[in-house]
Amino acid sequence: MNAPPDRGPRPPNLTRRSLIALGLGAGVTAVTAWGGGRGVLGEPGSEAQNDGISLTDVSLALDWTPNTNHTGIFAAQQLGYFAQQGIDLKIVPYGSTAPETLVSTHKADFGISYQDGLTEAAVSGGDIISVFAITQKTDVCIGVRADSDITSLKQLDGKTYAGYGGPMEVPMLEYVIKAAGGTGQFKNVTLNTDAYQALYAGQADFAMPEPTWEVLQAKLVGKPLRTFDVTAYGFPPIYSVIIGSSNHYLQQNGDVARRFLAAIEEGYAYASAHPTEAANLLIQANEAVLGTQQQLVLESAALEADQYYKDPAGQIGYQSEERWRALTDFMFKNGILTDASGKPLATEPKVSSLFTNYYLPASVNA
Repeated sequence: MNAPPDRGPRPPNLTRRSLIALGLGAGVTAVTAWGGGRGVLGEPGSEAQNDGISLTDVSLALDWTPNTNHTGIFAAQQLGYFAQQGIDLKIVPYGSTAPETLVSTHKADFGISYQDGLTEAAVSGGDIISVFAITQKTDVCIGVRADSDITSLKQLDGKTYAGYGGPMEVPMLEYVIKAAGGTGQFKNVTLNTDAYQALYAGQADFAMPEPTWEVLQAKLVGKPLRTFDVTAYGFPPIYSVIIGSSNHYLQQNGDVARRFLAAIEEGYAYASAHPTEAANLLIQANEAVLGTQQQLVLESAALEADQYYKDPAGQIGYQSEERWRALTDFMFKNGILTDASGKPLATEPKVSSLFTNYYLPASVNA
């Protein structure tokens, strides 16, 4: 398979961690996101030495600047979980090439993505499949100013939405507004600042911030938001942060993939059980990016540990066919899914080609 077609700069979409919120640009990420890595990214499959023990190089491409979606990864690295699995993890900082493209072109072994984005990449020709769900709960909501007179989504009819240009934003909003009794008609402007800043500046009436980051940040800076959960209106739950790999890599490195995901699972288990300690490890590994936002990181890490890392059965990393089918069906019916030439798909893709639990540790598959 080839890489998915180039759609221009990576849109923040529904799972971004705003660089504006961090006060940084992608160029800074390239310097700081190595986060305790063991050096410059080597050739795939090469080995490093750790106290005389050979370690297999594995690369993981980030989707944004380091943040609490990545807590389990950096905790696992700092605590030596990857080394214990015989892996020398190379964290590839976010840059101008999307993780989905790096994975599909076999420039990275694994990459952080999100359910709708990976689906788009896969059906348009990318060699990419989800192997691990970092977050088990939809990490996007609809937000308005806390002092707004908007108390129902049906009141968003005729209002102005500040968005990011992602292909699923408008169809999602139309769906939930109609479900609340509205017509689903609203104005749409492109957001060039944080959601809460746009709302308090009067640039828009509503936005879609992340509950685990922007909503917390808005409260900390004295500009709180009133939020609405999109899944409460029947919208399919989203795996907002996932780890993808390529079929090419998995077929040739199945054992390495299992050991990599075992370390990942252990990292997120630690982050779930010890959110404060894990958050501090994340900050220590990325001091230049997160050192000035300790309170936000601590609150975000605590919220993700409490509500996002585990599914209702207490599993970490697991993905359900039902959830993949529901969102894929919505995207297909709304013409969001296109082939390599940009034409809407004629037939709905099989969800079995989009995700797998096969490489998860046995404790999850049991």
